[in-house]
Amino acid sequence: MSYAIKQAFKQFFRNGAMSAASVFSISAILLILGFFFLLAVNVSNIAESVKKDFDTIQMHLLDSTEYAQSESMMKKLKLMPEVAEVQYLTKDRAMEDFKKLFGDKAYLLEMRQENPLPNSIIVKVRRIEDVDAVVARARGFEGIEVIKYYKEAVNRLIRFTRFIQAGALALILFLVVISVVVVSNTIKLTVVARDREIGIMKYVGATNWFIRGPFLVEGILMGLVSAAASAGIVAFVYARVIDLFGTDLAVMLSTRFVPLAFMASNLSVIFAALGAGIGACGSIISMRRFLDT
Repeated sequence: MSYAIKQAFKQFFRNGAMSAASVFSISAILLILGFFFLLAVNVSNIAESVKKDFDTIQMHLLDSTEYAQSESMMKKLKLMPEVAEVQYLTKDRAMEDFKKLFGDKAYLLEMRQENPLPNSIIVKVRRIEDVDAVVARARGFEGIEVIKYYKEAVNRLIRFTRFIQAGALALILFLVVISVVVVSNTIKLTVVARDREIGIMKYVGATNWFIRGPFLVEGILMGLVSAAASAGIVAFVYARVIDLFGTDLAVMLSTRFVPLAFMASNLSVIFAALGAGIGACGSIISMRRFLDT
């Protein structure tokens, strides 16, 4: 193992141009995979957040609606077998929840002298399929300004999420194959250049794995260097996206981007595994012509 690692580092720096070409190619592919991964995870996160809200119906009340009238509506709703829970949400509590979504920028909401949010009745249904029945019942009440629920929008979002996930998986498989071919061809050039040396090693009794070891480690090294570079770039870009659009997403969809720390740690592991795997596979394939398998 010590010999393989030493030789791998020597070959990596000795063939600087070819190593750089492989690292650049793998990095470019991992970057594409990384951005698709970010997109797929955040779209899934938004879909899950919306799905959680989908079994919840929010009934915004008129300013003139008294609490006693709201309490009467809540009692009638609780009698429905489709309803799991009913609660009253004051406008002040709604504003506090809204401020939490803004995080450090919540001070912007303090500039408003009046609270524009309405009092609401929040209804949680037992099954998503029960939403229509509860909404139909609620429309017969007086004192409700608007009923918020987004059945069609959520269904479209779920379909879009599945499409993104399937597309990302197909792209990952396609790009991994390309990466393996690129690394394989790069290491194959190194193997050809050392063809005579390999022949002598086999003649004096070196085993195939003794010969294959340095090339295998070299491929893994290329993959790990590419993974480190790609993970750093993706994390930097993602941090900038969160800074620029994080608040807007919280306001528009009442959800946040997946935290940077979570994404960075998981991407690092995924990239390291993919990079090392791509490099190892490329090395093994490139040696098949020269060694018995």
